[in-house]
Amino acid sequence: MFLCVEPQGQDLLHDAMKSTIFHDDFMLQSEMARRLYHGHAAHLPIVDYHNHLPPDELAADKRFETLTEVWLKGDHYKWRAMRALGVDEQFITGSASDQQKFLAWAQCLPQTLRNPLFHWSHLELKRIFGIDQYLNEASAAAIYEQANSLLQSPGFSARGLVEKFKVELLGTTDDPCDNLEHHRSIAESGWSVQVLPSFRPDKALQIHDRPLFLAYLKKLEVASGVAIRDFNTLVEALQKRVDFFHENGCSIADHGLAQMPLAMAMSRSLTDEFEDFLNPKYAKAYSNPAAFAGALLLELCRMYHERGWVQQFHLGPLRNTNSRLLAALGADAGVDSIGDLPQALPLAQFLDALDRDDQLAKTSLYNINPAENEAFATMCGNFNDGKTKGKIQFGSGWWFLDQADGMEKQLNTLSNLGILSTFIGMTTDSRSFLSFPRHEYFRRVLCNLLGQDVERGLLPDDEAWLGGMVADICYRNAKSYFNLDAGFLTQKDADF
Repeated sequence: MFLCVEPQGQDLLHDAMKSTIFHDDFMLQSEMARRLYHGHAAHLPIVDYHNHLPPDELAADKRFETLTEVWLKGDHYKWRAMRALGVDEQFITGSASDQQKFLAWAQCLPQTLRNPLFHWSHLELKRIFGIDQYLNEASAAAIYEQANSLLQSPGFSARGLVEKFKVELLGTTDDPCDNLEHHRSIAESGWSVQVLPSFRPDKALQIHDRPLFLAYLKKLEVASGVAIRDFNTLVEALQKRVDFFHENGCSIADHGLAQMPLAMAMSRSLTDEFEDFLNPKYAKAYSNPAAFAGALLLELCRMYHERGWVQQFHLGPLRNTNSRLLAALGADAGVDSIGDLPQALPLAQFLDALDRDDQLAKTSLYNINPAENEAFATMCGNFNDGKTKGKIQFGSGWWFLDQADGMEKQLNTLSNLGILSTFIGMTTDSRSFLSFPRHEYFRRVLCNLLGQDVERGLLPDDEAWLGGMVADICYRNAKSYFNLDAGFLTQKDADF
């Protein structure tokens, strides 16, 4: 079986047994950084307000048979790395056994030095399974056996994995047609972790793909009980689903877009055309998809404002670029990249259209292109209202930017052009139950950044002052922003 080019024999075995770099002070390069992290960040619970965890697996408290199942399945970050290292697709998403796929990844991981996967993977092994050695070909068998054994023991089910990290909230990502049965089941079970749905109406905006769009509207008709005959009844159907989600605890909407729509109004002719477009016998593409998407998104955002929700916009990716793998594996196969579409003008126009009518909800803007960081950060400052602290958020580094350098750039840009102390902090944006160490990673990056500034004489050498801001960013701001209960606060935190 071809996998990766790897070292052999005793040298590799020796490396596997070395003490790792993932000690208590990992990434913390100053005394103040260590004091801030250990004294003010490490102990805080997690508010993971945006992720893609499957609610059905949480409701069933799923148990995982192998480390491959819980760690590698669906992880397109690892898939991309393995393809780059020449691993055949059989050992990534194909027919190879779970053990073979794990061995393939174990042989690749030593070659990911300076890629965030090297840090994330070892932190996940250490924090979740207590494995404090490097994963490579020599250590793979023992690590696989140890992790698989633990996965069958109490505390390693889907819920048990979440509980290990003192998670208070999970905000899942859910289609408007979802009946939310799993969220209700979780709530009725009395589990201490809140699992709340988030409204993700992307498919209702994708009129450019007529067959998929019309098929989706059929599902929406069934879910809403509204016959969709024109633009107004489409809005009515979505309003029904917003109301339903709200009744089931939802207070967040999320949208994944290449850019904000360039138009926001439906003329009479476009409205009439849409009514014709819904006829199965109509054979043409819709003439102005951007105007349709913009007009419908405005209607949705007005609904969010009326309900007091938070709206999130994830902007900028170029998706599914490899048609060969898209055809073989479908979407989310790890063939997406950073896009370079214009962002500032359509985003400004859209937010202004809501703000001028006092219908702009709390908003978090996520940017995937680091070249656009300053544009996004300054855009946030344009639409704060003097009433809500941090109303418009420059969201955390996400997708390709949720690594140390991307996090630092986001934090520095926000500090320079906005108010860092109002930031609502990190979220995993992940499909994996093992991804919560990313909160630790973010907290270490934040504390190290502040500690460096203290050493350089740029910030006060005042632990209590800085520690209060750390606790705000890592936990308390998110609790307030999403209107959650008071929850966990130590006396030390309460004193800040």
